[in-house]
Order: sequence, then structure tokens, then C-alpha cells
Amino acid sequence: MAVAFHNIKPSSRSYSAGAYPQTEFQAQNGATSVVRFGSRRVDSELTLGFQNITDDQAVLILQNYERVNRAWDNVTFTGSNAAAGASSGLQSYLREVGGSGLRWRYAEPPSVTSVFPGRSTVRCKFIGVLDGV
Repeated sequence: MAVAFHNIKPSSRSYSAGAYPQTEFQAQNGATSVVRFGSRRVDSELTLGFQNITDDQAVLILQNYERVNRAWDNVTFTGSNAAAGASSGLQSYLREVGGSGLRWRYAEPPSVTSVFPGRSTVRCKFIGVLDGV
């Protein structure tokens, strides 16, 4: 079962929609052939930055990372956290809902930088994967 991300609004985010799995072959005369291996995008990326949040909020993010990876689960987002402030159309992509089939997993452990006592900046990077269900 998916693990919900905490309702902490990011101060920055970066999103890449991913690509369709395919291989291109180019002949010596320059003609190109493409073999596509599926009809769904893979490897979308979402990077969230949380600047000057409380250390307690940083702990919640680290606990979410542990909980998701302990059970090899995925993360779900809402309009109250990762997609906060985006239009409803963009939120669908940021959350990977609406038929993409992608599930958000942590691409790497969150990084925490202490700014001053009791405050931290956290960076989380996620990757959208298709599970062979």
C-alpha cells in the first residue's frame, strides 16, 4: 500500500515528465528506425526542496523515506504537499495520477542541511517507475 507524503509544502520543485522506452537505429545512409518498447512514460523525476523547515518536519521526511524503503513501497502526493500551488492540470503530472501508471519512489536518500539551530533545508528526489504488477 502506498505511503502518503506528509503535508509539508515545498519551497521549490523540479519535474521532468520522463520518456517513452525506445531504441533508435541509424543506418549508414542516415535512415533512422525506432523500436518502441511500450506506450507509457518511464523515469519521470520530481525534486522537492524544503527550505528553512523545522527540524521536526525534516524528521518526518526522513521517517517517510525509511517507511517507504523498508517495505519497498511508493509515495503518494496531494495538492497539499508536493503539488501545492500548481494548477489542477499540472498537479495531475506532479502527482502522476490520471492513467500514467507511474509510482513515485525515492531516487536517493533525502539530504538535510542544518541552516541554524532548529531549522533545516531538505532536498528529496523521486523517480516515477512502472511496477510489473
